[in-house]
Amino acid sequence: MSDRLTVLAYRLGWWGVRALPEALAYPLFALLADLAWFRRGRGVLRLEANLARAAPDADAATLRALSRRGMRSYLRYWCDTFRMPGWSRERIVSTLRVDGEDTLRGAFVGGRGVVVALAHHGNWDHAGAWSTFELAKVTTVAERLRPEELYDRFVAFRENLGMEILPLTGGGSVLGRLIQRVKAGGFVPLLADRDLTDSGVRVNLLGEPARMAAGPAVLALIAKAPLLPISIYYEPLPPTALARWGVVLQVHPPIPVPDGSREEQVAVMMQGCADALGAGIAEHPEDWHMLQRVFEADLEPW
Repeated sequence: MSDRLTVLAYRLGWWGVRALPEALAYPLFALLADLAWFRRGRGVLRLEANLARAAPDADAATLRALSRRGMRSYLRYWCDTFRMPGWSRERIVSTLRVDGEDTLRGAFVGGRGVVVALAHHGNWDHAGAWSTFELAKVTTVAERLRPEELYDRFVAFRENLGMEILPLTGGGSVLGRLIQRVKAGGFVPLLADRDLTDSGVRVNLLGEPARMAAGPAVLALIAKAPLLPISIYYEPLPPTALARWGVVLQVHPPIPVPDGSREEQVAVMMQGCADALGAGIAEHPEDWHMLQRVFEADLEPW
């Protein structure tokens, strides 16, 4: 029954939210965000605990205000997700700008592909759709969700935006297929700020020990491709724009390949990603949609 209700809720989201006028849909999701924030449930408390690391000098009132903005940003992402299948190419492209576009486009010189390390920051689906239109075919990895129908719907949603989605588990050699895509000139962005495999790399993120997925560094080393950390955040758009909010891709400098063993290289490169992504999160903490445990102090037994 719980699985059926979950699937029904997402069906209503993709069908019903698209039917609402935009001027009604986004205020409605802001209201839902406020209701969730006032309830102070587990996800909100975890978000607030994570944001405390991004804004260590914030007092209690400031932190609560930040978590409220964080929930509004998180629900904005979901409203975007439900409405994006109806967006035109013009809207997807014109409502995204790149800070560091020369660095991003320059990484594709010579026909090689590019590996990107992302955080759960801003709207990565919008970024993926833009990248497919403007850069190269996007291939990425998705965590298998339960129920299976929900996972299938998310895959279909992202494939309709032009992306190729590989399952994290149960889909054969994911790493091998990603290597092929990068060597063929593809664009492979991977979420790295939460380790889903229990084999992540220990890094210092926002001043505290945390675990990050090693995949971006491993893939870049094997495929001999550049590794770029990219932060993503929302920004208001002018009144004449197609939408009220836009998305910014903040491209950080490529991560250099250090000397040492493969294990040492991966550790150093992922720390470089943690430094860059952490700086982006600290600059725009309200757009870090992390409602799960990330830091080692939170992963310890109660």
